[in-house]
Amino acid sequence: MKKLNYFLVKLMQFVVFAVFTFVVLTYFGALLLLPLDAVAILVKLMGVVGIHGMIGAVIAIPAVAYLCRMVYQTPGLWQMILDIGLDLVKTGKAKVDGFNAIADAVKG
Repeated sequence: MKKLNYFLVKLMQFVVFAVFTFVVLTYFGALLLLPLDAVAILVKLMGVVGIHGMIGAVIAIPAVAYLCRMVYQTPGLWQMILDIGLDLVKTGKAKVDGFNAIADAVKG
């Protein structure tokens, strides 16, 4: 029975690790894909207005880069966004490490 309980604790530890890994990768992936999506939306919007896609991309990329620069230069905003992601990593590590004490107690 001890081996089964130990296996279940380790299985739950893996599930928690997988969930936190997915959340962290999703968070940082969204931070990378948000500007790319803004460029795609602006290019499509300019296509509706009548500006060709290539010319729209030439206009949209600097516009989105300027918006990203404004976010970066806003005091504390970029650091807060980064700290939220790093807090997710620290919380996930703490929760996964918390299972080790339970596994040791079950293993006996």
